[in-house]
Amino acid sequence: MKHGSSEAELAGLLRRDLDRYRPGERLPSSRELMRRHHVGPGTVARALAALAAEGLVVTRPGAGAFRAGPRPATPPPGDTSWQQIALTAEPSPDEVPRTVEAEGVLATLVAPPSGVIELNGGYLAPALRPERALAAALARAGRRPGAWDRPPMAGLPELRAWFAREIDGGAGTVAAADVLITAGGQSALTTALRALAPPGAPVLVESPTYPGMLAVARASGLRPVPVPVDADGVRPDLLRQAFRASGARVFVCQPLFQNPTGAVLAPERRAEVLAAARAAGAFVVEDDFARLLGHEDAGPLPASLAADDPDGTVVHVRSLTKVTSASLRVGALAARGPVAERLRAIQIVDSFFVPRPLQETALELVGAPAWGRHLRAVARELRERREAMTRALAAGPAGPQAPPPRGGYHLWLPLPPGSDEAALTAAALRAGVAVAPGRPYFAAEPPAAHVRLSFAPAAGHAELVEGVRRLGAAWRDALGGPAGPS
Repeated sequence: MKHGSSEAELAGLLRRDLDRYRPGERLPSSRELMRRHHVGPGTVARALAALAAEGLVVTRPGAGAFRAGPRPATPPPGDTSWQQIALTAEPSPDEVPRTVEAEGVLATLVAPPSGVIELNGGYLAPALRPERALAAALARAGRRPGAWDRPPMAGLPELRAWFAREIDGGAGTVAAADVLITAGGQSALTTALRALAPPGAPVLVESPTYPGMLAVARASGLRPVPVPVDADGVRPDLLRQAFRASGARVFVCQPLFQNPTGAVLAPERRAEVLAAARAAGAFVVEDDFARLLGHEDAGPLPASLAADDPDGTVVHVRSLTKVTSASLRVGALAARGPVAERLRAIQIVDSFFVPRPLQETALELVGAPAWGRHLRAVARELRERREAMTRALAAGPAGPQAPPPRGGYHLWLPLPPGSDEAALTAAALRAGVAVAPGRPYFAAEPPAAHVRLSFAPAAGHAELVEGVRRLGAAWRDALGGPAGPS
């Protein structure tokens, strides 16, 4: 039984038994609950903590858990209807209205209902996470002298130096002083866009692109302008046109295993992209989210754009989250020149700094022998999962596809012309599999229908194959066409 389900089950049993106790009466001891329900001490502690959070029990260290007294009557709800006016007031003529749209982000963050296979998530399955190494790193970090002291505002020097080496591949072109530690990649993107573009400004984005970045831009009052991507990454000719037509001073891209297409920016396009930005007097925000997600058969990866940029055109974003755990929200921004101070100032205003225990844990993790073993294991497993999913798709609903990317954790699946991707994703959920619709990945009207399938969050290969089989059933239900895999 999974930890979460055993905790929920025990909490439910205790909740039902509470009527047997008077307010203030002591519940059975933790030892007795362990014996009675055949669970471990951690499960008991978490179940009691859940009941305490609900106000049903009171825990007293050294004394036990007691039934809480009667809860006070719930006050009547207030009247929040006035907010509809305040939140929709017309902006001034020179303002772009801010829109906060989290649907595209939530599609990959919220766990699906029980029994539904998750092919839409953006994080590694528990079996792929380095949980033992994380626990050991956290324990060692907690014993470090000054672990709970206030950290340097820009981050721990050792962690900044580690990120600098990772970003430039050890070439020495990125200095530790160029690096700012952030609370993950999403926080870094938010800081970068706020630093580089004033409200109302256009910002060039790949089309399609990561919905979380579109949400950040719109919430900041920016206007995303799409630039098409093909199998070799963003098209430099269209990028130059977009800079001229829009007057934008920022371009956000993912040159390596782009989300969602998986494209890698072709070698001959790298210099063209930087040249187009320099000619426009613009910054390139390089979101290098998949650098640590190369597959076992990926071969040598191209250097980051930042490693080849001495003039400060590139603002580089990197994170440890994707390859470790959604809760290890530690990332980095790297920038040269005056913009680095602006990035640092915005982060200080927004959140002061990244908590030191989290930084110390990250530093312990990447310095441990287990780190290299974990990266090799993830590279091997992602290759095997990619192959399992592509075989199942080829035999089922999608038929033969273009060669899949050798990095990242997802496939970008085109649907037949005229397909209704919303109908397919709804039918898939009814069939017991969650997939991500393609529409949220486009800043403007999409040229075709797609779904994104992730092979990282599934429990294993058998679950991946079963998920594709269920998708095949949904495909027949919503779109017609060839039968799914049996």
